[in-house]
Amino acid sequence: MEQKLVVSLSPHAKAPFRIQTVMLIVILALFPALIASIYFFGIRALLVELVAVGTAVFTEWFIQRILLKRPSRIHDLSAVVAGLLLAFNLPSSIPLWQVAAGAIFAVGIAKMAFGGLGTNPFNPALAGRAFMLVSFPVEMTTWPQPVVTRTLMRPDALTTATPLGVIKEGLKSGIPLDQLADKLPTWWDLFLGNVGGSLGETSALALLVGGLFLILTRVISWRIPVFYLGTLAAFTGVFHLIDPSRYADPLFHILSGGVMLGAFFMATDLVTSPMTAPGQILYAIGGGLLAGLIRLFGSYPEGCSYSILIMNAFVPLIDRAFPPVRFGARPVQTQVKEARHG
Repeated sequence: MEQKLVVSLSPHAKAPFRIQTVMLIVILALFPALIASIYFFGIRALLVELVAVGTAVFTEWFIQRILLKRPSRIHDLSAVVAGLLLAFNLPSSIPLWQVAAGAIFAVGIAKMAFGGLGTNPFNPALAGRAFMLVSFPVEMTTWPQPVVTRTLMRPDALTTATPLGVIKEGLKSGIPLDQLADKLPTWWDLFLGNVGGSLGETSALALLVGGLFLILTRVISWRIPVFYLGTLAAFTGVFHLIDPSRYADPLFHILSGGVMLGAFFMATDLVTSPMTAPGQILYAIGGGLLAGLIRLFGSYPEGCSYSILIMNAFVPLIDRAFPPVRFGARPVQTQVKEARHG
């Protein structure tokens, strides 16, 4: 008998969602940020996103069908999510062949080389972004100005710095924050997304709408985004109170850069985040601290991507320290209470 029928004892647990359903909900949650990226950066943003998604899906199909001779599983839509999240981490001026190279690395190396969906230790989109940042540093840190560069061609002529980049470079030159105020966007521009940056990370409003949708549909838990952003706010807030001329306020850090995208859509990756509530809280606090440390004391203005990738590496240890309760078993705390009361 070539095929084995596996039979197990009851009770059997059934998940409320299939993988395809979960991925479809995530794609729907990303739509507000997708629309915002096209509004602020034009049709070329859509072109970058289509190339990233198309290359990610083709790479997964090619590896499964051509190299491994297995049935294709592109219908689970996980490659679409990986490609879209990778595109959201890129500037609109990035050459399209570099987008394709990043998508191939994200799916081919960071996902399929480890066995595919469910076995990858690192978030594929963030791994692809880290690969592109090392391979194409100039193109990955050239930020077109929003609105005025809404064109199908590469908008090389009008570029700007990200809000975090303005602060980092200003402080390096010895300029205090109050003298940089005219170069920084308003909180309203930060909230709407009318600032330089990667395609899907600039609009805090769009990401908040999508993130709340994921929480309300119970695709993700509120713990990771709340503790990640809360830790970053608390950490940067302490230093802002100590020296406001050097350290920006917590709200600026929450609305700037990629922390909203990372907290709601990438740190919550079901494969690369802890399984239990205590583990998720520890993981999120570690990520928020790392993001704050990199932003305030590192040479790189943004710290979200690397904070999540580093915490991804700790997930096996966190899951071992906070293992899930076996189905049907009583929690250890309950057993201890019962023993104390006879």
